[in-house]
Amino acid sequence: MLLVSAFLLPILAGTAVSFVRMEEKGRKTAYAVLLVLTDLLALFAMLRGGAVTLLSFSERVTLTFAYDTLGRYFLAAVLLLYSAVTFYAFEYMDHEERPNVFFAFHFISFGMMIALSMAGNLVTMYLCFEMVTLSTVPLVLHELSKEAVAAGMKYMFYSIGGALLGLFAVFFVYHFTSGDGSFVRGGFIDPALLAGQERFFLFAVFLGIVGFGTKAGLYPMHGWLPTAHPIAPAPASALLSGIVAKAGVLAIIRLAYFSVGEELLRGTWVQYAWMILAMVTIFMGSMMAFREKILKKRLAFSTVSQISYILLGLSFLSDEGLRGGLLHMMSHVAAKGCLFLVAGIFIVKLGVRDVRELRGVGRRMPLTLACFTLASLSLVGIPPMGGFLSKWVLASAAIDSGLVPYMFLAPAVLLVSALLTAGYLLPIMVDGFFPGKDAEVSAEKAEPSLLMTVPLMVLCAVSLVMGLFGTGILASLGF
Repeated sequence: MLLVSAFLLPILAGTAVSFVRMEEKGRKTAYAVLLVLTDLLALFAMLRGGAVTLLSFSERVTLTFAYDTLGRYFLAAVLLLYSAVTFYAFEYMDHEERPNVFFAFHFISFGMMIALSMAGNLVTMYLCFEMVTLSTVPLVLHELSKEAVAAGMKYMFYSIGGALLGLFAVFFVYHFTSGDGSFVRGGFIDPALLAGQERFFLFAVFLGIVGFGTKAGLYPMHGWLPTAHPIAPAPASALLSGIVAKAGVLAIIRLAYFSVGEELLRGTWVQYAWMILAMVTIFMGSMMAFREKILKKRLAFSTVSQISYILLGLSFLSDEGLRGGLLHMMSHVAAKGCLFLVAGIFIVKLGVRDVRELRGVGRRMPLTLACFTLASLSLVGIPPMGGFLSKWVLASAAIDSGLVPYMFLAPAVLLVSALLTAGYLLPIMVDGFFPGKDAEVSAEKAEPSLLMTVPLMVLCAVSLVMGLFGTGILASLGF
């Protein structure tokens, strides 16, 4: 039961700590201890491995948890960002009402993300996927304002609607297999059962990709991100953009690579439609981010674009495309998590939300803006940061695919998006550090405490490590 304990601990203990009467200092200490224990238990479960079936709905449909290499990689991303955000939130949530309620759902969602990483089949993954949505909706509507409630409801309806499309695909995947549905690289579809039903099956799989892609912001189901991210507290925005949206990416990998199999999809209309949607999303998200002046909303549109880099790589249905997608997944977790946390610092320390009001901020918060700069360089794709390596591998995967005209069009879209990303992120850094002689800039220092700045530095360091050693790390994992 070690696997089960790894995700039940934060859910049960986090809820208990949040609602037991105690001083706030003692509550924060309890949260910190709980975080460390959860990280250690999850890592131990990851290394120990094994499998456990909690419930059998039928002979072939079970609630099963098990770790494979992909699950371990995703878990590492979950532990990284949740750990950084938890310590950051200790100070940030002092400026918000009902911090205990926030932390309760924070730890519940933490447990459900751990459970999602160890889902052993599509049914288990789907159930955990839905629970991730339900446990993160309260983070979006935390302020309980009219706008927050509307944003939370929009996020919930989009996510549940997308998940139901994914469930449609799950039904048919199970229908065309004679096994128990456990994840296998290359898929487990029975060709004899599928014979004559290929056309309808491909349609079901495509609906599954679009449905699970809703969580990842895939066009045309991206609308919840620019609504939910700006209204949520900054720690919640960092989690939603950095890792919760990646739940959609994980679900698509599980569906396409570990259930259906690349061979069944390669060269079909599903692959081409998938590539086109990903490229449209990349370009559209970058353009909308370039035009947006509210920082958190700009970062939300950026997430729409950047996560579709991952989906584009996956759409090539190749080992190289999968590697590029996984590299960009971890790089984006670190970089975008850092950027949203910096945006939160600007809000609580300076009361600034508009990028036009950040001129000269580097004089007041040099360390904070330096972290913002490093994370921005990663998203743009400047070496040696992680975003450069992932985009290089993605472009290589496109060329190696040999799919005309996509082998030329995909790298072009990546380059245009990189230019737009530079256009909406780097001017913030330039104006922040070099406001000009005539700019009226306060000399009063406003750098936050170590609780807020250390998580930023850790995330920047991870992005750098992925840029220097990312391919080696994936190779050691067998990707």
